[in-house]
Amino acid sequence: MDPITNGQVPPALTPEAPAAGNAATNATGNATGNATGNTAGDLIKDADTSTFMVDVIEASRQVPIIVDFWAPWCGPCKQLTPALEKVVRDAGGAVRLVKVNIDENQDIAAQLQIRSIPTIYAFRDGQPVDGFQGAQSESQIREFVKRLTGGAAGDSPIAEALDAAEAQLAEGDFQGAGGLFNQILEREPVDARANAGLLRCLIGIDQVDEVRAMLDGYTDELLNSKEIQAVVSALELADQSAEAGDVSDLRQAIEADPKNMQARLDLAMALYGNGDREGAVDELLESIRVNRAWNEEAARKQLLKLFEAFGPTDELTMDARRRLSSVLFS
Repeated sequence: MDPITNGQVPPALTPEAPAAGNAATNATGNATGNATGNTAGDLIKDADTSTFMVDVIEASRQVPIIVDFWAPWCGPCKQLTPALEKVVRDAGGAVRLVKVNIDENQDIAAQLQIRSIPTIYAFRDGQPVDGFQGAQSESQIREFVKRLTGGAAGDSPIAEALDAAEAQLAEGDFQGAGGLFNQILEREPVDARANAGLLRCLIGIDQVDEVRAMLDGYTDELLNSKEIQAVVSALELADQSAEAGDVSDLRQAIEADPKNMQARLDLAMALYGNGDREGAVDELLESIRVNRAWNEEAARKQLLKLFEAFGPTDELTMDARRRLSSVLFS
């Protein structure tokens, strides 16, 4: 990117006393902010030549300030600015955003050597300390904010909430996890992880009809996401397990005929339906070992469907994949 004036505040941008109207406005805004906490106006505002010193240089002595240089005709700016605003709001006051329209504030753009937009400068203690040019992804912006704040901000609160909800789900707390997923969906209604988590909670409390109704209402994009497809697989497996038969009867059938591959497949699904995931995996791996080709590799295909339902990072999935490789290549 272009140099940030060698880390120095440009000479032409020295502090000046604000006009009376601006001073009154700033005093009112600060009083309101102190009384009610960080409002949208505190965290995100527009600046011009008359307010830049107060809103950026002086304010950066209290909290890091990100300055977004943009213009109405700039396409990439229209993508970047909403992402910046979202991350700044998520930071909860650890950083602020000031937007400068370069068409209306050419003096500032010239002093800071803005040659293309969008250009982002970060100010701390009255000086520009970091920046970038061009559109960036939300994750890249979060890393930028994390670097600017020394790790105090930048992480997505939605991601943190999802991690907490999924941890509760893994522990079998369907009600608690469902409550968290619902809260997340109030803010991010099309988040695939949150929707998938809520569906799994509903499956866990046997509200399968509601799961099907939710799936019917999803857009194609959400329905085809890997998170939702994993839930669809879990739902299909639940249907199959309900029709698999009694575990004791199936074990007896296998003892009578160890090569009864249909009984082995049904036993795996019956175990899955009883919540014995490890037992289901063991039976499918044994089926593959005994007769991999049976019914067009039905046991292997069913095992892969289990992996999809469990998720790629599930410990059982990772362990079973290693064991499957050993069986296939032994």
